[in-house]
Amino acid sequence: RGMSAGYWLGVDLGGTKILSGLFDDDLKLLARSKQPTSAEGGPTGVFGRIVQGVDAVVREANIDPGQIRGMGIGIPGQIDLGTTRVKFAPNLDWRDVDLKPLMPAAWRWPLVVENDVRMGTYGEFAHGAAQGAKNVLGVFVGTGVGGGLILNGELYSGFNGNAGEIGHLVVHWRQGTDLEAIAGRKHMMKRAKDILDDAPKRVRKEWKGIDLGTVRSSQLAEYYQKDDPIAVQLVDDAARALGAALGGVVNFLSPEVIVIGGGVTGALGDSFIERIWEIAQRYTLPGAANGVKCVSASLGDDSGIIGCAAYAKSHSPLRAAEVA
Repeated sequence: RGMSAGYWLGVDLGGTKILSGLFDDDLKLLARSKQPTSAEGGPTGVFGRIVQGVDAVVREANIDPGQIRGMGIGIPGQIDLGTTRVKFAPNLDWRDVDLKPLMPAAWRWPLVVENDVRMGTYGEFAHGAAQGAKNVLGVFVGTGVGGGLILNGELYSGFNGNAGEIGHLVVHWRQGTDLEAIAGRKHMMKRAKDILDDAPKRVRKEWKGIDLGTVRSSQLAEYYQKDDPIAVQLVDDAARALGAALGGVVNFLSPEVIVIGGGVTGALGDSFIERIWEIAQRYTLPGAANGVKCVSASLGDDSGIIGCAAYAKSHSPLRAAEVA
């Protein structure tokens, strides 16, 4: 190889926090940093905090920025494929934002921009629970429900760049209810409000004084472990809806590995995944689920930064020059 070993940057841009990671050529994490997103500062303000994060990891790892070969950024929204332009990112309130012009002049490395959940899936595929598989479905159950697809070893974005949006599969056709409306934490808590109105007094007492808008996944899991009827109903409905959707997706796509991650999954643990998979198999065609693995994501919060760095590396224009 004509070039000295390089470094890669991965940035996971969330609605509330920005995670930045610096990786070596083997995609080993050398340094990570966390900044608040403070989306009210608009794209320029947010990119300023990305710059802070990158400066912090470069300092911590004590490397020469000239050796950085590329950078990937994962965004919670729709991307104009193959460009650095964000079409729409609802929780950042961005429309038509190009990130390339916001990069400091000193940053000479290439930039790739992708959807955050697809990058999380790519991370699990490149370095996590789905390593070694060629066809992977990633499902992330958190505030909402997102997904990503790896087909034949490549990230699949589809014609309009929305491929993998499993959260918007309709699971109740009469009401038009989608998966996210049952399994996403935000909607779960809306449903908790409705169920509580008709619940027995002792159950209502358990939830008294809790602001349903701010319930965390860990709190939901704690109530579920205590056999609280509201939590049990919410979690069981989520598992049933996820199972039904995954059963259909297995019939349709025939993935080799399904990786389930996200905050809700992390808090509820492996029994939640086992329940989802048990239900999914009731809906699969004979033989369709044979040998298919349904596993828990293994990279936790780092799946996004690892995915972004790995994706930047596998899609870097510098790589083509190196090979030549």
